[in-house]
Amino acid sequence: MRAVQHSPAMTTRNYHWRIAGFYFFYFAFVGMFSPYWSLYLQSLRFDAIDIAILMSLQPVMRMVAPSLWGWLADHTGKRQEVVVAAAGLSALFYAGVFFTESFWGLFAVMLLMNFFWSASMPLVEATTLTYLGKNTAHYGRLRSWGSVGFIVSVVGLGYAFDYIAIAWLLWAGLLCEIGILLFAREIPKTEVLAHHTDHQPIRQIVMQPRVLALLGASFLMAVAHGPYYTFFSIYLVEHGYAKSAVGGLWALGVICEIGVFFLMPALVRRFGFERILLFSLVAAVVRFLLIGWTVDIVYLLLLAQVMHAFTFGSFHAASVGLIHEFFQGRHQSRGQALFGSVTYGAGGVLGGLASGPIWQHWGGSALYTFSALMGFAGLLLMVWKVRHIARSQTPAA
Repeated sequence: MRAVQHSPAMTTRNYHWRIAGFYFFYFAFVGMFSPYWSLYLQSLRFDAIDIAILMSLQPVMRMVAPSLWGWLADHTGKRQEVVVAAAGLSALFYAGVFFTESFWGLFAVMLLMNFFWSASMPLVEATTLTYLGKNTAHYGRLRSWGSVGFIVSVVGLGYAFDYIAIAWLLWAGLLCEIGILLFAREIPKTEVLAHHTDHQPIRQIVMQPRVLALLGASFLMAVAHGPYYTFFSIYLVEHGYAKSAVGGLWALGVICEIGVFFLMPALVRRFGFERILLFSLVAAVVRFLLIGWTVDIVYLLLLAQVMHAFTFGSFHAASVGLIHEFFQGRHQSRGQALFGSVTYGAGGVLGGLASGPIWQHWGGSALYTFSALMGFAGLLLMVWKVRHIARSQTPAA
């Protein structure tokens, strides 16, 4: 496979802002959807089970769709064209939210929209890491523009909804979809360097113990965050927080996440990806217990949101970096797609669907205790695997 070599300076000057722009609008959409879509559904008189089902369609499609789109991108070698097609179809189907308020109508619209929306990110992640070459530790600095987009969206809408109807949320989503499409057309085309693992079936890479441990821990971390993305806003509103305060709390977490993204090169050099993952899982246990049992104590809730820097920021950056190391050559797109499918897809589905019954029958404290237990299970898995690898690498006396 022939690889095109680019001048690093020219590539950075031409494409840095284009990749940053895609991340900005993609995660501005997440900032619109995750905190507020459940409130919009609640305004349509859906109950907790209906909301959990509709909110889980996004992670369901993130479980199913990325592997299909990753295979198509690797098979055709036209990664950027696939991203553009997916972004265009996502925007087209999103428009359906303006024409239905029924459960099954929204179910169909959100299913189709998310099938295409979820296709883009793993392919753009692979493009970004290929574009960075040996400087993958700097991934977080480009990805931080997604966090900026999230903050702009979540804070702006949070204040807006203290004064305007939640139904205006639909127009914010459309604006984000258009931005995603425009910047999808501008991201660089990258060709993948040949690698000695190209002849191996991807299953042979996946079945390595270190890869299975990473995917398992990432799956459990995503399960832990399912209740956060599904019911956190409703949980705060029910405890008396204004919608502007809800937006501010979401934004605080993401501001701290940006800080960690910028620190990742230094953190990776100092601690390595595995130790960062272990610390992030410990933080998840503490964070979700704080949310579940101290929601009315403002300074502890603020501390819990600061810890989003680790439970998402450092965990995500370290996981993506390791996946890029494990899946090389022609397996890059499918490796990132598999990671997205297993974690934010399957993990998000389980976490989201479990949220509804737990919330309805046992309440918020029990729900976020469940999140803490999932984080603890991921920690045990990573500790066991790190110790197993350490023992296997220790020479016999």
